Amino acid sequence: MQAEPNQNAANVDATPTHAIDTSPNSDFIIPRSQRRQFFLTFTFMTLVGWVVGGIVSIAVEKGITEQLMPKLTPGVQEIWYDWGTYASLSIFALIFAGDQAIVMRRYISGWWWLFATSFGWLVSTKVSDTWISYIWTFAESLNRELSLQETIILGVASTSAYIFSGIWIGFCQWLILRRYTKKSWWWTFLNSCAFLLISFLLWLLSLTQTSIPEVYRDQVSYLSEQGTTALILGIIPAIALCRLHSRGKR
Repeated sequence: MQAEPNQNAANVDATPTHAIDTSPNSDFIIPRSQRRQFFLTFTFMTLVGWVVGGIVSIAVEKGITEQLMPKLTPGVQEIWYDWGTYASLSIFALIFAGDQAIVMRRYISGWWWLFATSFGWLVSTKVSDTWISYIWTFAESLNRELSLQETIILGVASTSAYIFSGIWIGFCQWLILRRYTKKSWWWTFLNSCAFLLISFLLWLLSLTQTSIPEVYRDQVSYLSEQGTTALILGIIPAIALCRLHSRGKR
């Protein structure tokens, strides 16, 4: 569910379009007078990027797989099956990051935020998927039914792999933010904190599934999970950005 990547990119300026307030009363990268508007706009654009990015990436992947692939040679088909997920993920990451960059360009370079966030998302997702796949492949290699304790341990391990993969996004974004802010090293771990909160909330949501009529359960669960994830990925960074001090102040 995303906006057209080219349209988003066209709106992302290479340099901030609004100068950061340098008055003595504003030593934050997001001036106090703009925080409420920034919080609402950043969260909304994150939701839009998540939804539009998901729709477009899924549509593109499905269209290529179902319509284009049967017409291609076996060699090209094999390449797509090996690299197609990267193409789909790249489309999603660009749209998701691009929507955030439209808001961020008022304060930092929108282009750099687009590049850092999309690249960090790609690395984070692939690292997480690789570790989770390895963990459950190991479980299958045991060739026996897992005990409850083993299932819990492996579940915690896979969740931990997902949580710590957020460091890649945070690190890539911090490389850009450090040019505009000071003492922002903690940003590297921000997305991992967001992923931890997402994991906890999704676990709570899973406990309520039995109260949902079975005919609607899958749809409601999916929409709840996607909505919760998008909201947290918008709210947590928005709050943190409002707490970052501008470089050269104080």
